[in-house]
Amino acid sequence: MQSTQSQTSRRLDRTTAIIMIVGGVLGLLAAVELTIEKIRVLSDSSYVPSCDINPVLSCGSVIITPQAAAFGFPNPILGIIGFSVVVTLGTTLITGSILPRWIWLGLNTGALLGFAFVQWLVWQSLYSIGALCPWCMVVWTPTAPIAIWVTAANLASGRIPAPESWQANLEAIAGLRVFVLAAWYLTVLGLIFVRWQDFWTNSM
Repeated sequence: MQSTQSQTSRRLDRTTAIIMIVGGVLGLLAAVELTIEKIRVLSDSSYVPSCDINPVLSCGSVIITPQAAAFGFPNPILGIIGFSVVVTLGTTLITGSILPRWIWLGLNTGALLGFAFVQWLVWQSLYSIGALCPWCMVVWTPTAPIAIWVTAANLASGRIPAPESWQANLEAIAGLRVFVLAAWYLTVLGLIFVRWQDFWTNSM
């Protein structure tokens, strides 16, 4: 039984590593593009970002707001740093290396904080700024699976203390990840649709 649990836990770690690499690369590319667009806007007030698609999908309307520099510097810099770490650790895992528990917990903390920050950014975009930044949404997209998969992997392996019943149902934990992720995506998409329902329907 212990051997089966260990094998399942290792499989979850490997799947998590793939999610980290794919999601990290996607988020990193989007964060770099956002940084470039921010620099161009700051250097030329007449510059129109390439991701200004319409009144709702508009990077330019978002990256000039105070929320786009929540900690006193452009938010994408956090993305560049955070996603670089995620890709590095994911690559380390995929090679078969074993990460110490403290690194896993540090990764989990960072992933959850990043995910929480995204919730704030989503709320600000919808109800304060009143516009959506396409590249920002690309950054949002992988933060959810990274946080969910890392947390599930830590629970399944015992790196985060969990009830014994959870340890006996590792496959259930794995399945729950997909449900939680789908619920989050659907919730965000639903909020976006409702917020600009008239615009979407009139554009069809």
